[in-house]
Amino acid sequence: MAKDKTLYTCSACGGSTPRWLGRCPQCGEWNTLIESVPSAAGAGKHRFSAMAGLAPSSTVAVLADIEAADVARTPTGQEELDRVLGGGIVAGAVVLIGGDPGIGKSTLLLQALDGLQRGGYSTLYVTGEESGAQVALRSQRLGLAQSQVQVLAETQLETILATVEKLQPAVLVMDSIQTVYTEQLTSAPGSVAQVRECAAHLTRMAKARGVTVVLVGHVTKEGALAGPRVLEHMVDTVLYFEGDTHSSYRLVRAIKNRFGAVNEIGVFAMTEKGLRGVSNPSAIFLSQHAEPVPGSCVLVTLEGTRPLLVEVQALVDTGGPSPRRLSVGLERDRLAMLLAVLHRHAGVACMDQDVFVNAVGGVRISEPAADLAVLLAIQSSLRGRALPRGFIAFGEVGLAGEVRPAPRGQERLREAAKLGFSVALVPKANMPKKPIEGLTLWPIERIDEAIARVRELD
Repeated sequence: MAKDKTLYTCSACGGSTPRWLGRCPQCGEWNTLIESVPSAAGAGKHRFSAMAGLAPSSTVAVLADIEAADVARTPTGQEELDRVLGGGIVAGAVVLIGGDPGIGKSTLLLQALDGLQRGGYSTLYVTGEESGAQVALRSQRLGLAQSQVQVLAETQLETILATVEKLQPAVLVMDSIQTVYTEQLTSAPGSVAQVRECAAHLTRMAKARGVTVVLVGHVTKEGALAGPRVLEHMVDTVLYFEGDTHSSYRLVRAIKNRFGAVNEIGVFAMTEKGLRGVSNPSAIFLSQHAEPVPGSCVLVTLEGTRPLLVEVQALVDTGGPSPRRLSVGLERDRLAMLLAVLHRHAGVACMDQDVFVNAVGGVRISEPAADLAVLLAIQSSLRGRALPRGFIAFGEVGLAGEVRPAPRGQERLREAAKLGFSVALVPKANMPKKPIEGLTLWPIERIDEAIARVRELD
């Protein structure tokens, strides 16, 4: 009896090789090749012909002659989710949302579907991991009494597409894409080939029929979406759930969005009745001190279009022969660079000190506008002198010691003034033409000038 031929497919890029290798020859990732059985030639022909039939044919047109109108958006009833999506869901859009197990993906989507259904839109919730009774129990816990959301417990793609054809829903949620399989392939559900194929069918169906499709994706232990990377390229929007499962706060961040701003975030609080939007997220990321403490500095960071006030805390302590540099919520390599700038251009040495930096509230800060606040917090902890009450700072610090402007500086300053801050140390290029009521501004150009200015405020 002839042995079935096997194929090894990379779970990172989707590339294939006839034999197992420790490293994928296409993308270079290690230990990502998974054994699978290739499909027959006849099945492949039938598969692609079925996909082609879902996409309507179109003619070539000149770009200037194509009528471009703003796409209509439908609010979901969850203001923070609508903010991340760019104002609401778009007909025919495909959204991919991922996050750690138990962080609230299914809870948020069930609440959003119930809000859309109550607004007169037909919805369908397809679950491949739970039974209909389990989904009903969750809806009762969330207080969604008498919800009319349609639920289908199914994992076969052909059955799901037939149900969509019959019910014609406006919004379809697939929870999760890793549990769906098509009979046109022989590999197991969750494999690279199955995820890619099922996602392609659902995407073409969404574009052809104008159905909004939301795909729930699993994540790997590194925190990336499981499956081939092409999955993120096929969809219109990619959302990530962030936050600690031990905390009651969750962040939803847009990594990719063809209909809105990238890196926009929505802030939610997990309650007994599900996820609730937080209207003033800056209060989460600010510690409540009775008096100012050394090693603390507040900055205004931008997450998409939203300015947020975040407290940066630093602790400088006597270290051993190999001092440690540890940062939580900020880049560790950038911390080492900033300490070198602080020593060279401001005369503040920390080479024999352990330096720990933390962004309060579990938020991750990736923009360089946090540089000035980090250095001021380190200097404050080293001297044991607290910064004045109501003090904020932001600005990028270069290797030559210059303080560069941050984008949209006036919006940052207005947000700080609105929340009661009174003193701001900002790059000179970010000085507004008109004074901001209640806010005293100190323009600076170099890091040594910023350190000297802070010492004057003691």
